Amino acid sequence: MTQPVPMTEIWRGPFLESVHSGHAVICDDTGQIVRSWGDPHATVLPRSSSKMVQALPLITSGAAAKYGLTSEHLALACASHNGAAIHTDRVKAWLDHLGLSDDDFRCGPQMPNDPPARDALIIGDDSPCQMHNNCSGKHSGFLTLNQHMGGNAEYIEVDHPVQQACLAAFEETTGETSPGYGIDGCSAPNYASSLLGMARSMAWFASAADRSDRQSAAAEQLTTAMIKHPELVAGEGRACTELMRAMNGRVAIKTGAEAFFIAIIPEKRMGVALKVADGTTRASECAIAAILVELGVLEADHPATRKFMNAPILNRRGIDTGMIKPAAGFI
Repeated sequence: MTQPVPMTEIWRGPFLESVHSGHAVICDDTGQIVRSWGDPHATVLPRSSSKMVQALPLITSGAAAKYGLTSEHLALACASHNGAAIHTDRVKAWLDHLGLSDDDFRCGPQMPNDPPARDALIIGDDSPCQMHNNCSGKHSGFLTLNQHMGGNAEYIEVDHPVQQACLAAFEETTGETSPGYGIDGCSAPNYASSLLGMARSMAWFASAADRSDRQSAAAEQLTTAMIKHPELVAGEGRACTELMRAMNGRVAIKTGAEAFFIAIIPEKRMGVALKVADGTTRASECAIAAILVELGVLEADHPATRKFMNAPILNRRGIDTGMIKPAAGFI
């Protein structure tokens, strides 16, 4: 089947009100499909779900070691964070360590999603800076790599050595030649692949401990960092953070804009890539949770799971009006 399949349903009382359809692939460490829904060969832009791939050159180049980056730095390099103090304080310290400032970023300012950080800006009649951008950790990694390489200031240009290193890592881990790129919300190129290619890349990350090459060692470091610091990868209340905590270090997951999601499952040597066709995040959060429950790495009744899958929909008076749940026949 090449058409997207129903993945997530929204119920209001006894009525099915909305259905979100999409594509998903589970891949093993040999690059083979374990299970798929919809079209595994659909061309996709993985958006922020590819950040750990973009972070590989940061380590393999020697830049991470040269600048003494810790697992916290690596988790932030993979993050789409809330702009909370735990994120921006660390980003500022990272920039200070490099001898750089907010002006060296090319990601653009963004109002933080973290309520205390957002409220502080409003109360202080202040504007957000680029450190508040949810991708500032990734861009700190780009700046570190760029400083190591001696590149020019425009590190986000597609022909810049930093982005060419990211492309090389992307094509190597997906096993595909990328058909092109789009410009992401943070202004960096985001390379396209098939959905299978992204699942293959995540399975390659999941099986990294089985290999001894430099690239695989870097992949293992990044996966470990994400699992160790789920609060840095996203933030409080976010699916990435809460579901990784619920899985107690067994799985790394990462969302991307327009309802993309990946999972790296080391104990099963499997990778998952998922795309909801209409770009609705609530649907991708429910669908990835359902797949993780099906694979036996996430408890269906864990409180964190119940926030995103089989979750009640409450109205403004706190009345239970319906439910968001996996579509009938999806899992």
